[in-house]
Amino acid sequence: MLEVGSTAPDFTLLDQNGDAHSLSDYRGHKVILYFYPRDMTPGCTKQACGFAELYPQFQDKDAIVLGVSRDSVASHKKFEEKYQLPFVLLSDPEREVIEAYDVWKEKMNYGKVSMGVVRTTYLIDENGVIQMALDKVKAAENPTQMLEVLG
Repeated sequence: MLEVGSTAPDFTLLDQNGDAHSLSDYRGHKVILYFYPRDMTPGCTKQACGFAELYPQFQDKDAIVLGVSRDSVASHKKFEEKYQLPFVLLSDPEREVIEAYDVWKEKMNYGKVSMGVVRTTYLIDENGVIQMALDKVKAAENPTQMLEVLG
């Protein structure tokens, strides 16, 4: 996990519509950058729907929500449409950003060890500096937790 106080690595990824987004596009805004394992899975759906439900409150606090996973642009589009997600989902099939943010880790699942995305959320300030880094995030609690952090 990246250290609080360090500059967040810039990146450019495609969203669910195939449009490119760079972290630097959001300078001047707080960014909640959350990494999740897969579209349409129970935990990831709870987390995404939680962010969607609270989205107007994040907007009121001038905070941008960006979700990142290895899923394809097409998978993100289906996820967005099925759950009416109002924020950007970024596709990182090559794991470039996932690895830059140190969230590709060894995981234990049903007694098997494998590599995967560890659910992690970063709060990045208006100047691109990491203000908070949370790993092993509880999917259902994360959106409320991040809203509270914003004050």
